[in-house]
Amino acid sequence: MNSPDPLTDRYRPLKTRYSETPVLVIDTEADPFEILDAARQRIRAASDLLETLYCLCFKQADASDIPNIVSALYLLTQDGNDLLDIARQRLPKLTG
Repeated sequence: MNSPDPLTDRYRPLKTRYSETPVLVIDTEADPFEILDAARQRIRAASDLLETLYCLCFKQADASDIPNIVSALYLLTQDGNDLLDIARQRLPKLTG
């Protein structure tokens, strides 16, 4: 019978990793409100970047910038989503 590995249960790798070895992980035992703050920071950064892009004229941008922008937005939103998933699991269930 396999017993759960406490390290892999506690430290959840981000989905945005590029290798099999996780370098950036979420401490699932951290304060859920701190996890929410980290998620908010990443989602806010993505939102601010999108707002900046909305205000810019794309005629001034180089076509090679688009993949870089998309990559940054993907990393920020996916990491924020991973953090939100952990926070949702950790926050007490509200009944009402």
